[in-house]
Amino acid sequence: MTMVLAVANQKGGVAKTTTVASLGAALAGLGRRVLVVDLDPQGCLTFSLGHNPDRLERSVHDVLVGDIPAKEVLLDTGDGVSLLPATIDLAGAEALLLMRPGREFALKRALAPLLDLFDVVVIDCPPSLGVLTLNGLTAAQQVLVPLQCETLAHRGVGQLLRTVSEVQQITNPDLVLLGALPTLYDARTTHSRDVLADVSDRYAMPVLAPPIPRTVRFAEASASGATVLSGRKNKGADAYRELAQSLSAHWFDGAALVTFESVP
Repeated sequence: MTMVLAVANQKGGVAKTTTVASLGAALAGLGRRVLVVDLDPQGCLTFSLGHNPDRLERSVHDVLVGDIPAKEVLLDTGDGVSLLPATIDLAGAEALLLMRPGREFALKRALAPLLDLFDVVVIDCPPSLGVLTLNGLTAAQQVLVPLQCETLAHRGVGQLLRTVSEVQQITNPDLVLLGALPTLYDARTTHSRDVLADVSDRYAMPVLAPPIPRTVRFAEASASGATVLSGRKNKGADAYRELAQSLSAHWFDGAALVTFESVP
């Protein structure tokens, strides 16, 4: 069975796109067939995987509102994952989708013919709670919430969790909240550790391990059009590889999810 994972947080700057790109590459490194979907009109995922959104003739926008089969829009990347890209045209998709019946199901319908081709589909939701994010959550089986390890970063998480609850009640009753992924983590500070404990207590959701460390390697990788896994050994790549191994074992082998509570 194909696992469809939405990565969502309406707050920008929490390493959502970095997580989608790096986790996708790490899963591909484990031999999984991976598709990543860029649902952000800014096209940051598309750019970070080596494609210029300004030069693409077709994108996920054409799939959602133009009825072009998703398979005809897929692109290859240097990290071994397939990409359903985004362009700025996607900014107009929300208005067009609002006029359509069943608008929340557009992405799920588009991805259905692709599921036999991939083991994992990872969806990069935009930094908002609009129709595109609702499409991502409706198409997914699980949702992962990247969370920057700073106090102000969790403002808005409650609103996202309410949206997830509403999606569970209306369009996707099988959606599972996988948990929060700590990002931009600085193990040297007590503050980062305190934020993780507060998130676990306040929202009663799992906090996945390992935390993703703060490192300049992520910015360098995005600028080069590849993920942090394609460069020389670094702690950011190691963290995403460890996360991919944990999730792959959880999804396909039935292993327990590795969380902060389960780490000795």
